[in-house]
Formats: sequence, structure tokens, C-alpha cells
Amino acid sequence: MNVLSLFDGMSCGQIALNRAGIKYDKYFASEIDKHAITVTQHHYPNTIQLGSIVGLDTKNLPKIDLVIGGSPCQSFSRSGDNSGFDGKSGLFWEYIRVLNEVKPKYFLLENVVMKKEWEKIITDTIGFEPVMIDSKFFSAQKRQRLYWTNIPFDKNIEDRNINILDILEPNGYEKIVDDCRIILDIKDDVFKIKNGTKIGYLFAKHGDCVNLEFPNSKNRRGRVSNGKTNTLNTACNYGVIVNNIMRELNILEYERLQTLPDNYTSLVSLNQRKKMIGNWWTVDVISHIFKGL
Repeated sequence: MNVLSLFDGMSCGQIALNRAGIKYDKYFASEIDKHAITVTQHHYPNTIQLGSIVGLDTKNLPKIDLVIGGSPCQSFSRSGDNSGFDGKSGLFWEYIRVLNEVKPKYFLLENVVMKKEWEKIITDTIGFEPVMIDSKFFSAQKRQRLYWTNIPFDKNIEDRNINILDILEPNGYEKIVDDCRIILDIKDDVFKIKNGTKIGYLFAKHGDCVNLEFPNSKNRRGRVSNGKTNTLNTACNYGVIVNNIMRELNILEYERLQTLPDNYTSLVSLNQRKKMIGNWWTVDVISHIFKGL
């Protein structure tokens, strides 16, 4: 089986294929991020890098059996610029061009939950309805994503019941959070956390996660999540309350939230590791889909 991965990133697709027990012959990757490529080639040196998807010439490729990819989400995301297909997310059309040229037996496209009008355009173009899967069933992270695919996978997903306390390093490089402006008060091991609503705060206790981004913001909402983090982004900036202290999550724990192998991203800087982890896939979700192959 030959695989073509578009927007391959750090090759979460190869981790997922191996985890699902799916054997493949050649793996072609279209990616432009040099740090992500470094990580990919270290772990999978036989990966054939093709460069940018823009202008990608498919004529010299062998028969491709599986095309996968998560086209850029920035213009679709609620936290993005809301420019839709006119922004970076317009690279979806390059995915479609390549898909139509190579005509694989199977395909997978991933993206964020978006406006229904944009979702409908993708669905009408690709010819399949998306399946929404939340990473919370596989991980200690809430992460809702849409998956368009013709792979006949099991949609009855059992909850693995993984919470943040299950993935913490017992002795892991902990940085205590005790002077952050979002902490309004601590009483009886319960933290009072600033929240941009009329009431102005939320309570967080042992095992809860707290988003530490933009501590000076007056309208930031939903900072506290029970037992799991909310969706990771490229900042990867969360605290977790363990007993009566709040500490920052460390980089190994962020990898585990995306069900990556420990230290998979360790070849690059901390900032680049966080960027990759926030940008790419929850591996076990993709592996579950690939089991349908």
C-alpha cells in the first residue's frame, strides 16, 4: 500500500498506521515546516518528502492507495481570522486537486468544527458527510474535530476514561503557578479563577485544568475544565491543580494529551514542540479510523 500524506506535519499519520497495525510500502509526505520534517525524518527516515502541496506534481507518483491530510484550519476556526476559504484554509482546494489526480481507494480529511456553510461546501465537494469525533474519548483533552473519510471504521467509540491525573509525570519538571493574575483566591484547596463572565470567576479543584493564556484579559472565558484540558493550541499553556497546588503541564504531558509517544518531538526547541503538538492530530483518533482499513 502506498500512502500520500498532505500537510503531513510531524507524520502523526505514520504513528497512527503503525499503531493500527496497518502495513504500507511507500509513504509520501507533502510538508513545508522544516522542524516538523526534522522530526519525521528522524523517526521515519524512509519517508519521501515532496515539499509544498501548492503546485505538487503527482504525475511521477506510483499508484496511491490512501490519501490523508488535515488542511489548515486557521481561517475556519472560531479562534482564527474567520476568512474561510479566502484565507489559509483555502488550501483545502489543493487537497481536492491532488485527491482527484491520484484517485486513491481511500481518503481521510480532518478539520475543525466550523460554520455550517463552510462544512457544507467541503461535504458537497468531497461527497461524504463528516463524522465529528472528540479526542476526550481517547485522551485527557477535549478536542472536537470533523473527519471526512470513506474508510469504513467503527463509529461506536468507547470512552477510555482518561483524565489529566492519569497522564501526569509523578516527578516531572513541575513549575508551580502561585503568582498568576487569574488566581483570585485560594480557600480550602479550591482555586477561584478569573473568568470573563458577569459573575467573574470559576472554581477549580484537584484534578481540574486551568488555561493560563492572556492572564490580563478581562473577557477570557472557559478557563477551567474538569478533569481534562480544553483543546490545545500552539501555545500549550495549561495548569493543573494537584491537591492544593497549581502547576504547569510539562512538554511530555502535552505529548500525551495528543497520544504521541513520549519525547517524540524532542529534537526541536520547546516552542517548536508546542507548535507541533497544538497543530496536529490526536494520534489514537486517527489510529481508530485506520483500523477500518
